[in-house]
Amino acid sequence: MQPDISVRHLNKTYGDGFQALKNINLEIERGEIFALLGPNGAGKTTLISIICGIVNLSSGEVKAAGYDIVKDYRKARETIGLVPQELNTDSFETVWDAVSFSRGLFGKAPNPTHIEKVLKALSLWDKRNNRIMSLSGGMKRRVMIAKALSHEPQILFLDEPTAGVDVELRRDMWEMVRKLRESGVTIILTTHYIEEAEEMADRIGVIRQGEIILVEDKAQLMTKLGKKELRLQLQQKLDQVPGELTLEPVELANDGWELIFTFDSQQEQAGVARLLRTLGDLGIEYRDLQTRESSLEEIFVGLVHE
Repeated sequence: MQPDISVRHLNKTYGDGFQALKNINLEIERGEIFALLGPNGAGKTTLISIICGIVNLSSGEVKAAGYDIVKDYRKARETIGLVPQELNTDSFETVWDAVSFSRGLFGKAPNPTHIEKVLKALSLWDKRNNRIMSLSGGMKRRVMIAKALSHEPQILFLDEPTAGVDVELRRDMWEMVRKLRESGVTIILTTHYIEEAEEMADRIGVIRQGEIILVEDKAQLMTKLGKKELRLQLQQKLDQVPGELTLEPVELANDGWELIFTFDSQQEQAGVARLLRTLGDLGIEYRDLQTRESSLEEIFVGLVHE
C-alpha cells in the first residue's frame, strides 16, 4: 500500500537565498499519527505549507494520497485538511455556516449529516448557531478543526493544535485525534508540547535547520536514545563518591544525601546489581530508591542541541 504522504528530495529556497528545506525525504503511512518536532525556524511550517499547496517547492517531488501536489494540485488538495497555527475564523459567521461553507470551498455537495457528525464529535453541536466571535479560544480552535474536517479529508495536518488551550481541553482534543485515526484518517502533528507527541504519536520525526535528522518509531526512539536513572536516598551523608564507585556513572546530589546512577535504557541490569553489591561491601546504606526513564522532551532537547 502506498504511503499517504511521500516527500522525495524536497528543497525550498526563498528569494533572498535562504534555504528553508534541504533534501527532505519522508514517507507517512495511512492511518498513523506522525509528530513532526523541531525548534522555531527549523522548517516545520514550510514543509507543511508545501505539502498542502500553500507554498511552492523549489525542487523535488511531493505526493498526497498518491496525487502529485504540483501536477494534480486539486485532487491532492482535496485529500488534505489543514488546521493552521493561527486562529483565523469568520468571526461574524455562525459555527454551522462557517463549517458548511468550508466544505463548499472544496466543491463538495452539501451534507448536513456529515457536518452534524463533525460538530458533535468536537462538542460543538450546542454551539452550532453561535457566532464564532462569541466563543472561547478553545472553542474557536475546535471550529478550525471542524472546518478542516468538513470535506472529509484522508489526511489531516494539525499545526500546533493545542496552542493556548487549557490542559483539560487539550486532553479532550487528544482523545478526538485518536478517534480520527481509528476512522482511518492520517494525522500529521506539529507541537511545542512534547508530551503531546509522547502521548499520541506512532512515529516521531525531528527537523533541525531545514533537515530531517531522525524518523523513528516512538517506542524504539525512547529505547535507543533514552536514559534510565537510579536514585538512592542515603542513610548517611557522603562528602564524595567513594573510589570504588568512580568507574561507574554515578554522582552525588542533594548535598551528599543522594546517589544518582545513570545508564542506557538498552543496558542490562547488571550495572545496577553491581552498584548495589559495591554499596553493600562499603557499608553504605540507603533508605529508599527510585528509578525514572528519560522523557521524549529530554531526548528531543539532546538531539536538537547535539
